[in-house]
Amino acid sequence: MAEYRVLWTDIAKADLYEIVTYIAADSVTSAVAVLDKIENRAHTLERFPERGRRVPELRAVDVLLYRELVEEPWRIVYRYDNKRVYVLAVLDARRDLEGVFLDRLSR
Repeated sequence: MAEYRVLWTDIAKADLYEIVTYIAADSVTSAVAVLDKIENRAHTLERFPERGRRVPELRAVDVLLYRELVEEPWRIVYRYDNKRVYVLAVLDARRDLEGVFLDRLSR
C-alpha cells in the first residue's frame, strides 16, 4: 500500500501549540495526552489520506480540495497530493469555523 508523508504547516503547528498550552495551564498530563491524540490521528493519514470527509463549510461553496478528520472536539483540516498530506489547521469544533476558514483562506 502506498504511504504518504504527513507534513504540518506553520499555522497548524501554531494551532496545536495554542491548544496544548491552553490545556497545560490546568494539567500538563492532559495537554500531553491531547497532543498525542491529535498527532496520532493525523498520522493515520499516512496510509489512508482519503479517510477524512470534505470540510462541510467549504463543500457548501464547492471548495472540495480540503478534508478533515474529527478528533473530538478538534477538527484536523488537511489536503493531500503527490504522496504528501499537508495538515493545514487544527481547530476547535465549538468555534465559528466558517468565519475562521474564510479568514484564513483570504490571506
